Amino acid sequence: MSVHLHWFLPTGGDGRTLVDRHAYTDGGVRRERITPVSGVRAPDVEYLAQIAKAAEQLGFEAVLTPTGTWCEDAWLTTMALTQVTERLKFLVAFRPGVISPVLAAQMAATFQRVSRGRLLLNVVTGGDSTEQKRFGDHLDHDQRYARTDEFLQVVRGVWSGRPFDFDGAHYQVEGGLTALPPDPLPEVFFGGSSAAAGPVAARNVDVYLTWGEPPEQVRQKIDWIRGLAEREGRTVRFGIRLHTLSRDTSKEAWATANRLLDDLAPDTVAAAQQALGKSESVGQQRMLALHGGSRDKLEISPNLWAGVGLVRGGAGTALVGSHAEVADRIEEYHALGVEHFVLSGYPHLEEAYWFGEGVRPELAARGLVDAGPAPLAGVPAANGRPASAPGGAPLLIAGGR
Repeated sequence: MSVHLHWFLPTGGDGRTLVDRHAYTDGGVRRERITPVSGVRAPDVEYLAQIAKAAEQLGFEAVLTPTGTWCEDAWLTTMALTQVTERLKFLVAFRPGVISPVLAAQMAATFQRVSRGRLLLNVVTGGDSTEQKRFGDHLDHDQRYARTDEFLQVVRGVWSGRPFDFDGAHYQVEGGLTALPPDPLPEVFFGGSSAAAGPVAARNVDVYLTWGEPPEQVRQKIDWIRGLAEREGRTVRFGIRLHTLSRDTSKEAWATANRLLDDLAPDTVAAAQQALGKSESVGQQRMLALHGGSRDKLEISPNLWAGVGLVRGGAGTALVGSHAEVADRIEEYHALGVEHFVLSGYPHLEEAYWFGEGVRPELAARGLVDAGPAPLAGVPAANGRPASAPGGAPLLIAGGR
C-alpha cells in the first residue's frame, strides 16, 4: 500500500492568513473588493493554472477542488485546467442533492474522455442547512445522507452501459443510461463522521476521507468504516485531509505557526467559533472539540496543530514541523491504513513547493512514494527554500476548505 499525495486548488481565493478573506469582503463576488486583506489572490484561471502546474511538476497525483457558494464551479474550473496539464488528476467536489444522478454520471463520463481518464469524484453531502438551502435543498441532515446513498446507487447503475431502473424515496429513474460509460470509472471519495454517513460509505465509495484528527481517533474511524464495509462484502480504502506547514527546521515551522496566531484578534476567533458551532456536521463538531476555541495547547498530537480550526471551517488541523517530522506523521497515519493524503497550505503555490521539495523526498527515501519528477529545470531551490519564494522568506499558511 503506497502513499498517494494530493494537493488543493483554492477556487475561493488564496492568501497568507488563516482568516478567510470572505470575512473582510463581499464573499469574493466582486473581485475588485478583495484588496482589504493583505496578500490575497483572486482565483482567476491564470493563478489556478500556476498551482495545478506546480502540483503536477512536484509529483502530486491530483488536486481537490472544493464546492460551495464562495467557490468557482468545480466542474468547469477543472475542465479548463485539464488543458494546461498532462498527468494531473482532478478530485472534483460536488453536492449530490443539487444535480440529477444520471446527469452527474454523464458529466463524469464526458470529463473522463476529454481529460483522458483524469477525474476523481468527491461527494459532499453537506453539513450546513443554510448553505444547502441556497441551492434549493431543504432536506435535514440524515435525509441528505439517505439521498446520497440513492444517488450513488443510480450513478453506478447507469455507468453499467445498460438501461437502469431505480425506484427510491428520493430518485425514480426509468431506463437511466450513460451511453458511453467512463473508462476508467472515476474513484469515488466521500467523508462523513455521523451515524448516517457510515453505511453510505460502506455501501458505495472507494475512498473514505476523514479530516485530520489525532492518530488514535483516525484509527477508530477506520475500524468503524472497515467493519461496516465488511458486512456489505466490500473493501473501502482510506484518506485524510490535512494542511501542512513544513520548513527546513522544526523551529522555523513553529515560528510561522505562531505568527499566524498573532494575526488573529480575539473577537475574530470568537465570531468564527460561534458561526462554526451552528454546523450540523458531526465532523465539524469533532474539529471544534480538538481545541475548544482556545489558543492553549493547540498541538493536540505530535506535530498536529489545531490552530487552523480556530477561524476556518472544514479541515482544521495542520502537520507542522521539519520536513522529516511531517514525513514521520504521514508515515504514522499510513501505518494505520491511510493511503490518500489530501493536503493544502496557504498560499497554495508556495506551500506546494515547501512540501514537494522538502517532505516528498523524505517519503521517497522511505519507499512510501516513488522518486517523482525532477525539479523544474533552471529554477534551483536555494538553501532548501521553494524556488517560488525569492530570498527564502518564511511564508504563512492558512486553512483550506
